[in-house]
Amino acid sequence: MMVYNNSLIKSFGYAFEGVFHALRENRNLRIHFTVALLVVLLGIYLQVNHFEMGILIVMIILVISSEMINTALEEMVNLIVSEHRKAAKIAKDVAAGMVLVTAIGSVIVGSLIFLPYILRLL
Repeated sequence: MMVYNNSLIKSFGYAFEGVFHALRENRNLRIHFTVALLVVLLGIYLQVNHFEMGILIVMIILVISSEMINTALEEMVNLIVSEHRKAAKIAKDVAAGMVLVTAIGSVIVGSLIFLPYILRLL
């Protein structure tokens, strides 16, 4: 049982290393985390309900996860392909497109949630 717990703890350690590495090395991920913090603070300030806050958090997780997948894919492509290849560019562009789509979706969802609260303030 001790081996299982030790390997589980190591697995979590590796995962946190990955998150911290991505935050250190990826400017876009730092931007996403900053915007996420602002969204949560705005949600608290506007007193959005728990369900809406849950939706906002899910959208934040989707955007951050897609950025991390994009980063991992770019690193793998760079590791495998040293010269410029069309297929490598397509893989990177599609992964970046995934981030764009999730970010646009999160802006739409955030707008739909926040707009009624902001209009009430005005």
